[in-house]
Amino acid sequence: MSVFTPGRRWQPPFMPFKREPFKKRVLAKIELAVKGPLFGCRMCGNCLLQETAFICPMECPKGLRNGPCGGSTPEKCYVDESRPCVWYKIYERSFKLGREALLLEVLPPMDWEKAGSDSWGDVIIQAKNIGVKKIAAGLTAQEAGSVSKTLDSIFRPVRQPDWWQGDSLYHAPKYSEPVSELERKLKAGEFVVAAEVTPPLSVNTDKLKQNIELLKPYVTAINFTDGPSAIPRMSSLACSKFALDQGADPVMQIAARDRTRVGLQSEVLGASALGVRNILCLTGDSMVLGPGPRGRMDIVDIDAIQMLWILRRMRDDGKYLDGREIKTPPQYFLGAAATPFASNMKFQALREQKKVNAGAQFFQTNIVFDAEALDEWLNEISKRDILDKVYIMIGITPLKTYKTAAYMNNKIPGVFVPDKVLKRMEAAKDKGNEEEEGVQIALELIEKIKIKQGVHGIHIMAVGWEEIVPRIVKDAGLLR
Repeated sequence: MSVFTPGRRWQPPFMPFKREPFKKRVLAKIELAVKGPLFGCRMCGNCLLQETAFICPMECPKGLRNGPCGGSTPEKCYVDESRPCVWYKIYERSFKLGREALLLEVLPPMDWEKAGSDSWGDVIIQAKNIGVKKIAAGLTAQEAGSVSKTLDSIFRPVRQPDWWQGDSLYHAPKYSEPVSELERKLKAGEFVVAAEVTPPLSVNTDKLKQNIELLKPYVTAINFTDGPSAIPRMSSLACSKFALDQGADPVMQIAARDRTRVGLQSEVLGASALGVRNILCLTGDSMVLGPGPRGRMDIVDIDAIQMLWILRRMRDDGKYLDGREIKTPPQYFLGAAATPFASNMKFQALREQKKVNAGAQFFQTNIVFDAEALDEWLNEISKRDILDKVYIMIGITPLKTYKTAAYMNNKIPGVFVPDKVLKRMEAAKDKGNEEEEGVQIALELIEKIKIKQGVHGIHIMAVGWEEIVPRIVKDAGLLR
């Protein structure tokens, strides 16, 4: 175990992809000898320790570099239960030391050309560019903020290369007219309803088309999941195209788990060309939740925040990640997931602010079963001054059985089912009316949620029970 980074160091250092000069190899050996025992350093060559309270984020099994996933808990990492969630520890230490503002900076994905090499060399080169005298003067000056400003002049160009240029500021979209029906209704102040349709497990699309036709009169937009629980189904892009053909407004989900940065940019160009205008960026469930044989669980190429940053710049700046210009940029309304009950709500609110700064225009939350506790999360969001910058849609699931409720509470990361709900479903099981009780619980939640300030709609996740959605919409008084 390292001195500063909690958790066991189970990942070996990265190996370089090319032969480095002798001096750099020596420097890399020295850096590993120092940072290995102290931080569990993997020699990624893209060091972020100053921004992450000197806890290495590469200890995260997913390799996330911008904050925790939706499964973050104070107790453990859901991918590797033998260790704590390293990002929860980073947030915990940062808030304790008053360094939480540093966590808002949108950090770049790894430059894999640097993997296995030193990061000190880049720092030394930047220091030389600034000048030793200037650095010494800045570090010894008496004026407030001089030391931090000097250090930032050294480290910022290293961690924020020209191809990324991330920051901690809010970037408003550079277009004004709504690009989708979902965005139009949200901007008009309507309380919207979105619903989720489970993509088929085969090429048979009969049920998919039936569900789209069933939901279309009752909802503003229809979501299509992207390999939830790491189980392959028909792609969200294909399902979205079917929805467009049937006159519905789709929300195409994209999980970073299955995307490289090249694949992401290619896919959104194709989606935009086909007419898909709503894109929901997700980090994605780990392969640990899926059936074997499992794919890689130790790294993702990009996370949800980096996806938002890349897609926003493609749309608003007309530029690929590598800097090339896009002659006709794509158009889309960008969304992200929010997880109110995953961990400490202060931590979650900061994570949500970072997503909004990166480009998220709407949130779809994870499943909510406690309307009262939701107020705390909304208050934390309000403190971060983003309620007027993002539309929030609360996730609602009609429970079908007590077994489903218990499974969600115990097994689904980021989902919390209160005891009172579990007891109601258990009693309904004994009476033989679980489905009706689940619907009533959903209707009661909607009644409480739709009057909350800062909430703009609901997102109904019926999980294979799409036929219940019309009744919920009608009984909740949401049919327009």
